[in-house]
Amino acid sequence: MENRRTAERGIARAWDVPVRAGEGPHLKVGQVLPPGNWKAFDPFLIMAEDWFQQGTFDFHPHRGIETVTFVLEGKLKHEDNHGGYGVLEPGDVQWMTAGRGIIHSEDPLPGETVHSLQLWVNLPADRKMTEPAYQDLKSADMPVRREPGALIRVFSGTSGDAAAPTRNQVPVTYLELSLEAGASVAQELPGDYNGFIYVLQGRGRFGKDETAGGSNQVLWLGPAGDAANSRIVIRADEPMRAILAAGRPIREPVAAYGPFVMNTMDEIMQAFEDYQSGGFGPVR
Repeated sequence: MENRRTAERGIARAWDVPVRAGEGPHLKVGQVLPPGNWKAFDPFLIMAEDWFQQGTFDFHPHRGIETVTFVLEGKLKHEDNHGGYGVLEPGDVQWMTAGRGIIHSEDPLPGETVHSLQLWVNLPADRKMTEPAYQDLKSADMPVRREPGALIRVFSGTSGDAAAPTRNQVPVTYLELSLEAGASVAQELPGDYNGFIYVLQGRGRFGKDETAGGSNQVLWLGPAGDAANSRIVIRADEPMRAILAAGRPIREPVAAYGPFVMNTMDEIMQAFEDYQSGGFGPVR
């Protein structure tokens, strides 16, 4: 019989996010989820924190992934060769499904410096070649969950009774947490989800062991064992803002090179061939 109990999650490990200087208009960059940890981070691949100006991310291709871009500061224009276009302001999220192939740009408006987080979500083999899509998730339009001293904005998945309408290729919960000092919230997650919390500002304690964490730290959730359901408790010691992302592992081989993520290197080579021969469509 399936185990329906709810497991209390702890924190398996935590790490600081070092920020280094970029080049030219790419002012700074931090690796929240460093590349290469495909099995450990599954279904996530990388998360980068960037500070950049116009001319950093001109038109470039992707295949086999979804990108989730959260704008923290500045105004960011998005354009792609499948008709996607939008301007994201602080607090907005862009959810892009690259699928079989897309060419897009991410460019700050004139005079703007954008500070953003970009998460790459892997796609399973049977959805690698899905039709590209783009979702503009405006902060003001997203559902929120309110608890005493806490507000949770739901960009994907659910929190309490708040459920986002976001269309997902892979089940993912993506939340923005804002807590006053002394407030606490419990977030429920399926027991098989992998996930993490990235603290943007403030300090708090996380999980069943009340692991301490603060600004620019990642806290990776511990396993829930064989429990079907789980929850993670978050307590703020001072005003805190954080991102929580969790998703169901795909458990497939990962072959990654540049902007393409597939299951084999032969598929990577095919992606380059398709892109170079115009198979991704015109740039504009």
